[in-house]
Amino acid sequence: MKVVLFCEQRYAISILEPLQDESLRRNYEVLWFIDKRNIKDFKPISDSISWTTNIQEIYDFNPDLIFVPCNIVPYYLPGVKIQIFHGYAAEKKDHWVIRKYFDMYMTQGPFFTEGFKRLEKKYKTFEVLETGWTRQDWIFKHLNSFNTYKNELLTKYNKKEIVLYAPTFSPSLTSLPFIKDELLRLVNEYKDILLLLKFHPLTKEEWVKEYKQLAIENNSILWIDDNDVTKYEIISDLMISDTSSVVYEFLLLNKPVITLNNVAKDIYWNNIDEAEKLLSTYNNIKTLDDTKHLREWIVNNYDPYLDGKVASRMLDGGIDYIKRKGVPKEKKVNLWRKYTSVKRFGRIVRKN
Repeated sequence: MKVVLFCEQRYAISILEPLQDESLRRNYEVLWFIDKRNIKDFKPISDSISWTTNIQEIYDFNPDLIFVPCNIVPYYLPGVKIQIFHGYAAEKKDHWVIRKYFDMYMTQGPFFTEGFKRLEKKYKTFEVLETGWTRQDWIFKHLNSFNTYKNELLTKYNKKEIVLYAPTFSPSLTSLPFIKDELLRLVNEYKDILLLLKFHPLTKEEWVKEYKQLAIENNSILWIDDNDVTKYEIISDLMISDTSSVVYEFLLLNKPVITLNNVAKDIYWNNIDEAEKLLSTYNNIKTLDDTKHLREWIVNNYDPYLDGKVASRMLDGGIDYIKRKGVPKEKKVNLWRKYTSVKRFGRIVRKN
């Protein structure tokens, strides 16, 4: 069995790593595609891990399964093309767009399965399988791996609690222009807080510079350069965000969240409509965490598969597809999808 891990953005590395580990455990051949436009210094966990930045090499590898966290995969590649998602942001319309590049959608939990099953009936060009999300496998494996690191941070900065600020990069949804003063008020009023600033890799540089300077000027604020947010979700006690998919990741750890102007239709955490309400909301959470039962709903419906076996279910699902339908040579798409695919990833030399 030949498996391709199609990695277009740096944050997708930890989403794909559990599939790498499970594939190697099964003695499958694994090849990473690394998009060099977005990932400059990929470092696999072992020298034995094969990877390439060349789409032609992916085509020549002739994969059976291709796992894709992002939204596009070249239609001309052989293999079962499987969308495994890059988050839980159901409120974003983009999450539900069917671009017709995929043979399978592997969903995180019942809420997502229900929606994609409806789309499956409508389009009749793909299958839906509920597996859970692979990053939960990584969390399952590393849930206690950073205890020492957390304690070292708290000791170094003489703090008792870690709060993570992880906003979205989207200019229309981000809290970055509005919340800075209130974050300062929070750490000035609550001296036991260490505030971590962890931004999306696509955040505007002007905001990155502004908040980096904030961290330089304040000993209670720490700028995080690491591109993977998951480690910092694990060590943090509370999250502040906006309309970002990391909100749901944090809720699945059963920890409280405060968002500013989140656009979700249904809110399962503490959402404020004015930045000035941040301090009072934080104080209320510390006094009475009244959203715990809502977080439990998220766990049960968004992703109940916290058993460390998501990657195994995904591989089994892909193999079952091949047993029933064979390995597709390419995906049939319209001219626009072909153009988009070629413009993004280039052309290949096909085999006769």
